[in-house]
Amino acid sequence: MFRLWGKVWKDNHMIRDTVYEEESNDTRTHKIFRGLDEICHEFDLERPIWLDKTVTEFRRHSKARFSQDSFIEEIPFDYLEIQVIEEG
Repeated sequence: MFRLWGKVWKDNHMIRDTVYEEESNDTRTHKIFRGLDEICHEFDLERPIWLDKTVTEFRRHSKARFSQDSFIEEIPFDYLEIQVIEEG
């Protein structure tokens, strides 16, 4: 089971969250991108851009934050955070 937790933060408070789950044998990268797409769809957000700092953070901690710099449109929150919470 692969699980990716998506959270929206504003003023140091989590205002929304969801968990994406998948049981395929696909690659970790594909699962992450599909999970991010599903999380953004559920939150009615455009897909964020993976900046170099985001990629580095995700590789190091299996967790990434997407702030306004990662979105083209204005976002009504401080950042979107994704975190791998289960891999198996």
